[in-house]
Amino acid sequence: MAFYEVKHPLVAHKLGLLRDVNTPSSHFRELCADLGSILFYEASRKLPLRKKTIKTPLEETEVEELAVKNLILAPVLRAGLGMIPHIKSSYPEIKVAHIGIFRNEDTLKPELYYLKLPREIEDSVFYILDPMLATGGSLAYAVEKLKEHGAKKIVCLCIIAAPEGVAYLEKSHPEIVIFAAALDRELNKHGFILPGLGDAGDRLFGT
Repeated sequence: MAFYEVKHPLVAHKLGLLRDVNTPSSHFRELCADLGSILFYEASRKLPLRKKTIKTPLEETEVEELAVKNLILAPVLRAGLGMIPHIKSSYPEIKVAHIGIFRNEDTLKPELYYLKLPREIEDSVFYILDPMLATGGSLAYAVEKLKEHGAKKIVCLCIIAAPEGVAYLEKSHPEIVIFAAALDRELNKHGFILPGLGDAGDRLFGT
């Protein structure tokens, strides 16, 4: 498995604001969207290109275009939704799947309650969006479900990751690539990332 921590002054600045308990939901949403876009740019850096000839207003010229059939965002509901807006703005053609997962309080295992995927999966690249990679259980389960439906190329974009979650993904899906804005210290006894930023979903939606 490959894990990339995106180092950049603007990322560090935005993370500091995101972690601050006094940052209001409106600003928190904007920061999540910003960081989602930055992570997507980094994760898509090595996408294959192909050449084609077009006509400008003045002459014909050779340009490049993406050689991938489809790029698909797959936010894990509900917090993953906060990472979508600026990615969609930068690449409007991108498709959006939705993955709804909850933790069964009796078994403590993740369960699927909603899954909606585009029809064309073959030769697509999936970007799973989940702001917090904590224990890794939900994200690993999301990867598993996408694989079951034929996904071959899957990249995970997380704003903050815990070492325990990264290790769990490495064990369960060793071929997966993860991009994160920060690798934090540890999980507490309740499974929250430290120093973290609290519950990303609650802070996004003011609940």
